[in-house]
Amino acid sequence: MKKFDIPLNYRSGIIGALKERRKQKDPRKKDFEPTELNFGPLSFILPRHFGFCYGVENAIEISYKAISENPGKRLFLLSEMIHNPAVNEDLNAQGIRFMMDSDGHQIIPWDELTKEDVIITPAFGTTVEIEKLLADKGLEIQRYNTTCPFVEKVWKRSAEIGQKGFTIIIHGKYKHEETRATFSHSYQNAPSIIIRDMAEAHLLAEFIQKKRPREDFYKLFEGKYSDGFDPEKDLQSVGVVNQTTMLATETQAISDYFKSLMNDRHGENYKTHFADTRDTLCYATNDNQQATNAVLNLHSDLAIVVGGYNSSNTSQIVTILSEKMPTYFICNENEIASRNELYHFIYSAHERRKTTNWLPDVDHLRIVLTSGASCPDTVLEAVMHKILNMFSDLRPAEEVIQNAFA
Repeated sequence: MKKFDIPLNYRSGIIGALKERRKQKDPRKKDFEPTELNFGPLSFILPRHFGFCYGVENAIEISYKAISENPGKRLFLLSEMIHNPAVNEDLNAQGIRFMMDSDGHQIIPWDELTKEDVIITPAFGTTVEIEKLLADKGLEIQRYNTTCPFVEKVWKRSAEIGQKGFTIIIHGKYKHEETRATFSHSYQNAPSIIIRDMAEAHLLAEFIQKKRPREDFYKLFEGKYSDGFDPEKDLQSVGVVNQTTMLATETQAISDYFKSLMNDRHGENYKTHFADTRDTLCYATNDNQQATNAVLNLHSDLAIVVGGYNSSNTSQIVTILSEKMPTYFICNENEIASRNELYHFIYSAHERRKTTNWLPDVDHLRIVLTSGASCPDTVLEAVMHKILNMFSDLRPAEEVIQNAFA
């Protein structure tokens, strides 16, 4: 795996030492067992995989390269680099300005750009329409293109099956930057539609089975299908791809559902009506989710998940852990006010809430601590220290790391 040149302010002591020991012990990343860091009065349980993924480190490296190579020039990111406030604020402080927010609302008009400006494409990628707009202005868009290779893999796979006559079903969040970009690239080659979850998959199936009139389709999926989409014609043959940060098991379940549906309708000929696309699942998302599931086998009193509040992959980790234990989604250590008071984010409701008595009074506290793929290790470690400072008689960090791998 390539090693990236990441600024030191994103590195950490305890977390960095833990990851290095895990790397030495399991270089091929086949062991999904979590690590327990026992500080005496409390332990932190950390999954095998968490924090920066390949795509995020690649994006950060390219962004800082753009800064160092273009002194005195204006630098613009098409939107947030990744869904983490610490990283985006740091890039802002370095002089990079954002053209749009994470919902696609324009912050800086396109007309303000000149040929001398430097454009950085975020890790989510961008739409074909924006690429053309920038190219028409004479702007270079490939030199600092940080689009995640695994997102581009989805685009490539969509093009392959689209050119073979399959309609593309995209499992994703319609307003998410990555899904908007994937949708734009997908409908260049084939009719395309976005569905959010299994419930919408079942709804779409009713049109495949002709259980609903075509007029209902345009109302139920308004704004989520490509121009000229005809449900009677375009749902005869389909393939499923995904926003790479969705719940991997849900994408697979949706894909299996449409495969079974086409098998029931067409029997042995179903392969001409369904394109198997399971290879579009992001390895990092899959690894993080599998590692999080492995944590559920251990007893823990609560979980803390650290990441940007608009981070899709982080929200999936929260969903997994919430099934087993009280789980708090926080963006940084400042959300921990005291042993009695904590502020956290409810992703489904998109609101920040306060919870009291969040820290159980037990003889030995066990906390699952993890983070999303766009969260720097320094932020996770700051959360760890904030909690450790609430306790006394702690074992030294060096001893804790040593004992964890004894």
